Amino acid sequence: MSRSLLSRVFPSSTSADSSASEYVPVENDGLLANTDEADTQRQNRFEEEEDEEDDTTLKKPFSWHDYTVFLLLGVAMLWAWNMFLAAAPYFHRRFQESQWAVEHYESSILSVSTITNLLCVLVLAKLQQNASYPLRIAASLVILTVVFTFLAMSTVLFSALPVGIHFVFIMTMVLGASFATGMNQNGVFAFVSGFGRPEYTQAIMAGQGIAGVLPCIVQIMTNLSVSRKDEGHDDNHHGSGDSDGYYRSALAYFSVAVLITIIALLAFIWLMNRTAGSRWFMREIRVFRRVTSNTAPTAATTTDTDSPSVLDKSVGLWKLFLRLKWLALAVYTCFAVTMVYPVFTSKITSVHYQDSITTATTATTRSRVFEPEVFIPLAFLFWNLGDLVGRLSPIVPSLARSASYPRAIFALSLGRILFIPLYMACNIHGGGGEPAINSDFFYLFIIQLGFGLTNGFLGSVCMMGAGQYVTADEREVAGGFMSMMLVAGLATGSLLSFFFSGM
Repeated sequence: MSRSLLSRVFPSSTSADSSASEYVPVENDGLLANTDEADTQRQNRFEEEEDEEDDTTLKKPFSWHDYTVFLLLGVAMLWAWNMFLAAAPYFHRRFQESQWAVEHYESSILSVSTITNLLCVLVLAKLQQNASYPLRIAASLVILTVVFTFLAMSTVLFSALPVGIHFVFIMTMVLGASFATGMNQNGVFAFVSGFGRPEYTQAIMAGQGIAGVLPCIVQIMTNLSVSRKDEGHDDNHHGSGDSDGYYRSALAYFSVAVLITIIALLAFIWLMNRTAGSRWFMREIRVFRRVTSNTAPTAATTTDTDSPSVLDKSVGLWKLFLRLKWLALAVYTCFAVTMVYPVFTSKITSVHYQDSITTATTATTRSRVFEPEVFIPLAFLFWNLGDLVGRLSPIVPSLARSASYPRAIFALSLGRILFIPLYMACNIHGGGGEPAINSDFFYLFIIQLGFGLTNGFLGSVCMMGAGQYVTADEREVAGGFMSMMLVAGLATGSLLSFFFSGM
């Protein structure tokens, strides 16, 4: 990725051409476009030329330092989500004493996570006026750090807890992480929209893709570090042998999550100090206290809070939906359909695993790639690699212009439903005869990689393209609204995933 390529994909708004095309409304949108275009075309051209200078001031110069910070914020935003998914083998072993917990912990994590995330985003979307997005970002990163710390400590201090109590503890941690993620999503997408640069939105989406890849790699490495000798002890001794190996691996795994969030928090503080001054935090606190106490702003506080993060702007959600309807429905449908993949991925095993057990192959010579503890994270890795490539795909100019065809984007989102019967034809639980798709290659490279690729592409195009359908001073609110639609799709999909959890 080079700066020149990004410049071709995301041209500067200082040119007249880009300024004229930046606020093209959705088809049949009567909120931004008048019905009589012939009478208003000339007047609109004069207004665009008159506002061009003001719009240019809202768009900050591109900076690779800022791009890197938003990339880190994207990583931290979805690290918790992907961490819980990629840790499926660890949770499976931890809950193996309860058949109900083993069968439903995945769907329970998805439902608690997405519903909490959605409620948080809905509430924050209603609190647009004088919202302090930097405070929301900083607070969410602190909460995520605390949650990951508790999870790391649980592998050492809570290893002897009964399954029921530990299940409640995990769901509580999921709830806390999801609340922080919802706050983080609302704050980051709204905050980055204020910069007026689609490159930074693409950085967040790319960071989210990286957040899916890295936990899978860490999980595979930690699981491979457990020796076969340890595995043999796990069946009869829950507190020793394999348990000790997997608990040590989980400790390292959750500790990495703590490190990631701390780095993201420090990077964000550096960004705010550079762009808003070292006293930004106190200014945001004063605004927050003023809003919560319902006191009228004074002249002194008004001069202190003229930062881009505090906008006295409130736009109705229905009004935003009418402007962004096709992209909003596309991102909602895309992530609702996507939520079937964690349930199926945690249940599908290698077609070679059962064969290697029934044959004369010894445990010491059998490839560990086929074992569920490695194969399942590997399948998650393939999906997330496709997702990452899809999120990076808008650097291709022709793909970056896909947002100009919102109805086609929505149709592609609906078409992803065809992946569900493909998942159902794979080797679910490794039993019940030969599956219809008896190929690990087809499962990993066609289904997992393809499903992730379409998810990343559609998510990036929808989130990046929303800014061209609203005015400059509504970009922050539009970013928060699109984030809400994304989370709503995740919540809907997580509830629907219960229909597949019993397979």
